[in-house]
Amino acid sequence: MKTGRGASMVATRAFTVDVNGMRIAGDEWSSGPTTGAPILLLHGGGQTRHSWDRTAAALAQRGYTVLTLDARGHGDTAWAGDGGYALGDFVEDLLAVLGTLDGPPPVLIGASLGGITSLCAAGEHPGIASALVLVDVVVDAEQKGIERVTEFLSAHADGFATLDEVADAVAAYNPTRKRGRNLEGLKKNVRLRADGRWYWHWDPAFIRSDDRGEARIQDKDRLGAAAHRVTVPTLIVRGGKSDVVSDEGVAKMLQRVPHAEVADVSGAGHMVAGDDNQVFAAAIEGFLDRHEL
Repeated sequence: MKTGRGASMVATRAFTVDVNGMRIAGDEWSSGPTTGAPILLLHGGGQTRHSWDRTAAALAQRGYTVLTLDARGHGDTAWAGDGGYALGDFVEDLLAVLGTLDGPPPVLIGASLGGITSLCAAGEHPGIASALVLVDVVVDAEQKGIERVTEFLSAHADGFATLDEVADAVAAYNPTRKRGRNLEGLKKNVRLRADGRWYWHWDPAFIRSDDRGEARIQDKDRLGAAAHRVTVPTLIVRGGKSDVVSDEGVAKMLQRVPHAEVADVSGAGHMVAGDDNQVFAAAIEGFLDRHEL
């Protein structure tokens, strides 16, 4: 079991890993020498590794080594020149990154796309993870919720004139979250281009709604088969206001992973960590402590 380090300073180190012909960007968070399993945080589609900054800092403060990664086509990681954004592409990237790590297998914590990737990898490759945390992720997700996420990601292909417009778009998608006054944090998810407009910091090809679009990520058959083979300690953190994960979806998930625990963050939507980070962090830390990770 980890113990807090009081007021120890949390240090971050940016790094890159070259895997599968692609340079993947990440940050390492720590507050001093650590032992035990590291923690790998994987963000959702359309996000970047910075969506995990508060969670990473809190876990590092407790004595963990924490790694946050930008998925292919997101943030500072390279875009896939061949449009390769299928589930298998993300899984292969994760496996390649894990192959570069020393020490015990990490705890995989994934939100949305990151959770799907982690679930698939952990089920298909026993031994790569010491535990699995799925943040608002189940195999039987609600189609309407997925479609709403897809619509949000597909909108504003022509960018935004101001950061206020970006904030308005986020607030429209997630009205339960208070709109922040400080817009500087948005710069981690958008970039100002030469035309003077702000654009999401990810490859539009990731979500193009053609025959190579969203369905290639939502591979229910593959995810279901992988879930049946998950044996490591597993926690499903569900947003109580999520339109992606329902009671039925959780019940079916527990049939596939009977040993899984469930934590309900009642005030959160699909973006659980950002909606109620305090309750989310407590659920994660409790799970890690119970399993002495």
